[in-house]
Amino acid sequence: MPSASVQNYLKAIYQLQETCETVTTTALAQHLDISAASATNMIKKLARLKLVRHSPYHGVELSTAGEKMALEVIRHHRLIELFLAEALGVPWEAVHAEAEKIEHVISEDLEDRIADFLGDPGRDPHGDPIPTKTGFVERPAYQSLFDLNAGQSAVIRRVSDQNPDHLKHFFKLGLIPDATVDVVQREPFQGPLRVRVGSGSEHTLDETLARSIWVTLSATQKKLFKAKK
Repeated sequence: MPSASVQNYLKAIYQLQETCETVTTTALAQHLDISAASATNMIKKLARLKLVRHSPYHGVELSTAGEKMALEVIRHHRLIELFLAEALGVPWEAVHAEAEKIEHVISEDLEDRIADFLGDPGRDPHGDPIPTKTGFVERPAYQSLFDLNAGQSAVIRRVSDQNPDHLKHFFKLGLIPDATVDVVQREPFQGPLRVRVGSGSEHTLDETLARSIWVTLSATQKKLFKAKK
């Protein structure tokens, strides 16, 4: 098994590849909160192990073997998050940090037992897809809540798990996966959104918060969109 450090780098590169065309050393260092020199040294090591491909000025990308390892540790992480939330009642803002500590040490047998106990789930508590045992991972096309216009309705599919304080706030407001949300008003010039959660109260979200929530348009909105086309 690769070391926890190697696994963390592979996982970070995979996550950055999902949002960046090119994963640079600088971006990787910032993501892991380490120095650029440390990131460069590890990238060279990963390249020697044939887990990544790297060329100066063109960034780094996972090899087939590197992606397989990254998906395995991501599967561990997200299964642990869901187990902690559903079986042990750990708050959803705390499960990410706890899973970070455990993901590197669970055995494949324990992974299988957790998956069986949970009914072989497809998503973690924040809506992130859980890779399958064979390494398949769903990549649905979601859009940021911030990109919606006033009058549009959507269903929350995924919420960023990177900021525990944001997660606490979202949970308090009911902004969780599968909740419906209506954009009541949005201010011009990238201003904040006013949203209604379900049939409940309205809340204001700034750009940072709204971009931390990914949605799909409601069935009604999709029909309207197709009709306009």
